[in-house]
Amino acid sequence: MDDRFNTASGWVLFSGIVALAASIGAGMYFHADSYEYPEDKDFGYFVEAEEEDGGANAGPDLGTLLASADAAAGERVFAKCTACHTIDQGGANGIGPNLYGVMGAAIGSHAPGFAYSSALSGHGGEWTWENMDAWLTSPRSFANGTKMSFAGLSKAEDRANLMEFLSTYGGAPAKPEPAAPAAEEGAEGVAVAGEEPSEAEAAGAMGADEPVASANAAGDNEGATKVD
Repeated sequence: MDDRFNTASGWVLFSGIVALAASIGAGMYFHADSYEYPEDKDFGYFVEAEEEDGGANAGPDLGTLLASADAAAGERVFAKCTACHTIDQGGANGIGPNLYGVMGAAIGSHAPGFAYSSALSGHGGEWTWENMDAWLTSPRSFANGTKMSFAGLSKAEDRANLMEFLSTYGGAPAKPEPAAPAAEEGAEGVAVAGEEPSEAEAAGAMGADEPVASANAAGDNEGATKVD
């Protein structure tokens, strides 16, 4: 009895070892543990999707947003900045520079005595509406290496309102013009694809399609040409 049990147990154990070895071997052969595919096989195309930019390119253009920007709403947004910045004329620099008159000033040098990062002081240019909008969207993307730790404002309306508020302290350059609306109607008298033609256009089209009587056509049988 014991010999038979031991023999059966041995065969079961042996079968398990063989099955495990077969599984390991099959996995190694077919690359079950990796995502690599044989180079000579066509498994379709891998499409790399572009990363979303948080809607930076969506919605109204900057000029349109600034045309309706609200300085009072921008003052509420600026509350997030008061831990590091002052804005009153003659205000002291804090962790960040005083922001009076920043709109239109040279980037990285408008506040005397403040130690700007080289990433910002060496950026060049002025704080135009476009540059300030890019800076407020992502300071690190605008000037890689900046000391400013603020992540940025994702809402375009908040940025426009904040810039409008900043402009009330020391002025600002001229705002960009709103983008012209896309043309929705064709020229007068010209049908646009997808639109129903006017009555005049329809009448003209019908007249052009009407058959014209030939010079040899007759009104009765006497003038008809006989064909044998």
